[in-house]
Amino acid sequence: MPAGNPRSEQVDTRKASRRDCANAIRALSMDAVQKANSGHPGAPMGMADIATVLWQDFLRHNPGNPNWVNRDRFVLSNGHGSMLIYALLHLSGYDLGIDDLKQFRQLHSKTPGHPELGYTPGVETTTGPLGQGLANAVGMALAERTLAAQFNRPNFTVIDHHTYVFVGDGCLMEGISHEVCSLAGTLKLGKLIAFYDDNGISIDGEVHEWFADDTAARFTAYGWQVLKVDGHDAAAIAQAIKNAQSNTTQPSLLICKTIIGYGAPNKQGSESVHGAPLGAEEVQAARGALQWEHLPFDIPSDIYQCWDARERGFQQETQWKELFTHYEEDYPELAMELVRRVKRQFYADFDKQADAFIAQCAEQGDTIATRKASQNCIAAFGALLPELLGGSADLTGSNLTNWKGSVPISRDPAGNYVYYGVREFGMVAINNGIALHGGFIPYGGTFLVFMEYARNAVRMAALMRQQNILVFTHDSIGQGEDGPTHQPVEQIANLRGTPNMAVWRPADAVETAVAWKAALLKHEGPTSLILSRQNLPHLVRSAAQINDIAKGAYVLLNCAGRPQAIVIATGSEVSIALDAVRRLQADGKAVRLVSMPSTTAFDAQDAAWKEQVLPSSVRKRVAVEAAHPDFWYKYVGLDGKVVGMSTFGESAPGPAVLKHFGFTAEAIIAAVESLL
Repeated sequence: MPAGNPRSEQVDTRKASRRDCANAIRALSMDAVQKANSGHPGAPMGMADIATVLWQDFLRHNPGNPNWVNRDRFVLSNGHGSMLIYALLHLSGYDLGIDDLKQFRQLHSKTPGHPELGYTPGVETTTGPLGQGLANAVGMALAERTLAAQFNRPNFTVIDHHTYVFVGDGCLMEGISHEVCSLAGTLKLGKLIAFYDDNGISIDGEVHEWFADDTAARFTAYGWQVLKVDGHDAAAIAQAIKNAQSNTTQPSLLICKTIIGYGAPNKQGSESVHGAPLGAEEVQAARGALQWEHLPFDIPSDIYQCWDARERGFQQETQWKELFTHYEEDYPELAMELVRRVKRQFYADFDKQADAFIAQCAEQGDTIATRKASQNCIAAFGALLPELLGGSADLTGSNLTNWKGSVPISRDPAGNYVYYGVREFGMVAINNGIALHGGFIPYGGTFLVFMEYARNAVRMAALMRQQNILVFTHDSIGQGEDGPTHQPVEQIANLRGTPNMAVWRPADAVETAVAWKAALLKHEGPTSLILSRQNLPHLVRSAAQINDIAKGAYVLLNCAGRPQAIVIATGSEVSIALDAVRRLQADGKAVRLVSMPSTTAFDAQDAAWKEQVLPSSVRKRVAVEAAHPDFWYKYVGLDGKVVGMSTFGESAPGPAVLKHFGFTAEAIIAAVESLL
């Protein structure tokens, strides 16, 4: 029976050509940047020696199968140095040809200006906004450890890989680096190894004028192992990596002293090599200094042979497959479950179970806050889907993101709940890394107004089309006493305007359950759930109406005959609008009420459904939402009206604030009557 996860020991036969292997990275980087007349050659040239040691002697990967489950993860957080990873992938044997490198930064190429998930085989995450690749790497390491704890068994370490991440000064200056590295140290993510390109240069020049931190002391305080190394000494780099791998209870930071633009004799060590081509003369001078006698984009066959990782990677994956075959024999149910989760498949009866839960919510008819309804959903779906892994940015008792089956990973590595602390940005970016790793569906909660802290990570989830469920509570001025600092106004419009983002603002427990089901089924992109603090009444619906909720908008209360006017409402304002429409109908006015829990879902419907819900012949429309009004004119037209928020809120009890700003049945009636 196999013992542990096989790792083949390699005999180093490359010492004679190590220098040329690193210089191949430098040459390809400066040539591609020069040809594009755009890019950042400095970091690839400075980190080439570190990358060569890591990729040739330590990184376990298979160029023939970039998605091998148990591969090591490599993240280039300083993504402006993208030619580094492109050179590594090309030289190692990935499906990235020399012509692709010649198309660096060109339209529709496989080598965009920053590494982009889905464009280039072997790129694990989109990087560019500094610090977020580091955060993604923390998420990947967290996912690896949790998945290993859940599935590994004695003699069967089927999940066993490292996460390596390259970072620069900019990554460590960004505040997100503090959030995620602090948490990584607290959680003791020992298989996370970061390489800090300590070259002392950023775009503005020598960083000591604005970045004089004692980085080693900082990371030691986080609980990391810190190792200092000459970033151009291959033997020292290799020893540092071995030391990092041997420490399984601390993440490791390798502070690698390097020279930016190494090899460019007149520009190395200065900001001039950071973000601009070297220029033809300096490229030629660098060729001389590096003793690189080959033409642009010309790599000798012996160097390609030295770099080629295809056979080694194939053997490593084959050994793992043999181990997994024995695992399947001894633990068939666990093996099937792991495969299911990695493939992002649900159990065959998931739809049936989910619909039964939605029907149960309708039958119970609870008057509860949608944040509480969301917690009920997490409990119901968490019992069905063990891959749910989530938490809250310190607000568990307010966001209600836990349930009776929650087990904190800080106490049990095989758990399913993460206490993120007050780290909204870090939480969302780490969850992006968890999603990228695979095997889990991540979710995370905070107040909607604090989405602003996490905004760029929210955007990256959408850009990468990663399933990241964002639980945003305290959704409006109805939040009340905490006042305008905690009362969101413009955030929902921001989220709705984000490509690939699904946004749901449910009106009661039933719509919340439908929203959660939709979020779980949306594998290609994030979902924002916008939830109330205050209790909301149950809305009575027919079975047909319940089925229509998933379409994003449906007729909640119709009128006899053709409508004279239509009221559209979302979330906590639906019940207020319902009261208004009933009173208008009692007064003899033909007014229809449409509940629109998800504008993004509604926009995705066919024209027939849109016309059925919002007939184009009915131009008199009023939208009601305690949020910024401008978004709603796409539905009500310029001749319609919006009952919304064009200012910040006030501090007072929620009902008083809502009344003060006109979110009353009377105000809605007045708006409709002004159109009639």
